[in-house]
Amino acid sequence: MKYIIREIEEKDDLIIEKIIRDCLIEYGANHEGTAWADPDLNKFSKIYNKEKEKYWVAEDENGRIVGGVGIGEIKGLEDVCELQKMYCIKEVRGSGISHKLIEKALDFSKQYYSKCYLETLENMGAAKKFYEKYGFKRLDKPLIKTEHFACDVCYLLEF
Repeated sequence: MKYIIREIEEKDDLIIEKIIRDCLIEYGANHEGTAWADPDLNKFSKIYNKEKEKYWVAEDENGRIVGGVGIGEIKGLEDVCELQKMYCIKEVRGSGISHKLIEKALDFSKQYYSKCYLETLENMGAAKKFYEKYGFKRLDKPLIKTEHFACDVCYLLEF
């Protein structure tokens, strides 16, 4: 299967919200302190449209959105971005699409930042291994206080 990685459009907002919510339910993270409670979860086309902030979706050859990833600024940390809302539907995990998504996000972030931060959950074992493959180093504590207080694992990648 071939995939296209492209910037999110308004027509994708509700689709990517459903993908994220389904994944959060799968991992028991459908509660406060995770992306579940983000008020902008269905507005990515509006909030990720700045010079240094983007969100991309992966679309299969049938036009179906199968995942996405974002890069966002971290207020208070000028040279550090955050890898945000990286989720794929279960059926495409292991297909290589996650690699294409993260490579797109990291290539973009290197233009503006020297480090990339992310928060995830301890029970997302495959995701943690995936991030470590890309050179992310696990931190002992969060870099900064975010609204994702339930995320119990933090990583940092230095470019």
